[in-house]
Amino acid sequence: MPEVEKNDFSVGSVRKSIVKLAIPLTLAQLINVLYNVVDRIYIGHLPSGATDALAGVGLAFPIITLITGFANLFGMGGASLASIARGAHEKEKAESIMGTSFTMILITGAVLTALLEVFHEPLLFLVGASAGTIGYAEDYIVVYLAGTLFQMLSLGMNSFINSQGFAKTGMMTVLIGAVLNIALDPLFIFVFGMGVRGAAVATVISQAVSATWAVGFLFSKKAILRLTPKNIRIDFAHLKNIVALGLSAFVMNMSTGVVQIVNNVTLARYGGDVYIGVMTIVNSLREVVYTPLQGVAGGAQPVVGYNFGANRYDRVRQSVFFMTAVSLTFTMIVWAIMLVIPEQIIRIFTSDEELTGVGVNALHIYFFGLFLAALQFSGQYTFVAVGKSKEAIFFSTLRKFIIVVPLALTLPLIPSVGVTGVFLAEPISSFIASTACYVTMYFKVLRPMKRALPAKAEISDQEG
Repeated sequence: MPEVEKNDFSVGSVRKSIVKLAIPLTLAQLINVLYNVVDRIYIGHLPSGATDALAGVGLAFPIITLITGFANLFGMGGASLASIARGAHEKEKAESIMGTSFTMILITGAVLTALLEVFHEPLLFLVGASAGTIGYAEDYIVVYLAGTLFQMLSLGMNSFINSQGFAKTGMMTVLIGAVLNIALDPLFIFVFGMGVRGAAVATVISQAVSATWAVGFLFSKKAILRLTPKNIRIDFAHLKNIVALGLSAFVMNMSTGVVQIVNNVTLARYGGDVYIGVMTIVNSLREVVYTPLQGVAGGAQPVVGYNFGANRYDRVRQSVFFMTAVSLTFTMIVWAIMLVIPEQIIRIFTSDEELTGVGVNALHIYFFGLFLAALQFSGQYTFVAVGKSKEAIFFSTLRKFIIVVPLALTLPLIPSVGVTGVFLAEPISSFIASTACYVTMYFKVLRPMKRALPAKAEISDQEG
């Protein structure tokens, strides 16, 4: 059987196709999160200055988020378009889309490295650095930025590996780097005595290995869509569509970065470095919790996009409903765990009593109503998968820019709320924006598809 038929998502069980992609993708992304989370765990237990060091590394989040945003702009946008083209049996077009994304990642990675290395210090002060944390923040980010291109290649091009159905290969992209990072972290941090700088060195080396693996696979004959000298160029017609669709993921990352900046600056003003340290832990947990949601949605996205391109609307609906059900179940379970053992979770990152005390309360508030994140991810990824970039961008903007940022700035001004308002902004935005996103997706995408289904397809929809 030719390889292109083996990953034909228009036949077979929808659920099995999603699970086959989602399990290795989720494992891969969970492992990928360990790149930064393990750094923070080690740093949070340094023999001296651990609280300031943890806060300093947390200040690097917005800059790292910016890099991730550009990787997703070209990676997720291009991969979604390539899936639609492949579903329509336009392989040459799909490869041209991938080549355009690859070229843009190379160019953008080089430009970002140069600019961020030059302006990193004023950027760190802009995002809330203090005299006690700036040294740690600089030690980490200066080294980390040297691996900007590696990070963008491994993240951006891995989207094309996963979108072709090679989820296990995509998992290996991050597994190799993450295992290497976990092994190198204690060596550089403690054995070589490099502290925060050592954590960054370990991360850069690991990202370089991951990027080499991902790009090497896409150049090989094992890939369905391949990178070749012929398609490594910018097709501006494709670039316009890639950016239009990838802008949703980019805005989501940028909005997250803006929220991180606003949170850090507000926390520094009303709470001090301890609260920035707490937010570093909360953000780390958010990454871990949201990763399975991204994995399930990422596993469903190629199936949704392929079947949308093939006009199999019954299978699109099945995919979205299955993704939603799995995501809701997961978030309800995690929410319950956080309510029962919050202190034990916080102590993974720190042994500081003050940090732990503040962290438990912050954890309860920040993750209240966690299950609503399932609706946000399911709605957002469905919009992207079917090419509705305007809707995807709007809901990315609504949740963070329009709701979280104003609340994080204004709630602390209320005397009875104070610094707690920064953590309270997140659940309020989830209740409003996540519900609106999913309801809109249903009425603009799923309901019209149901009307377009023939009677036989509707029966299949009900049975699937």
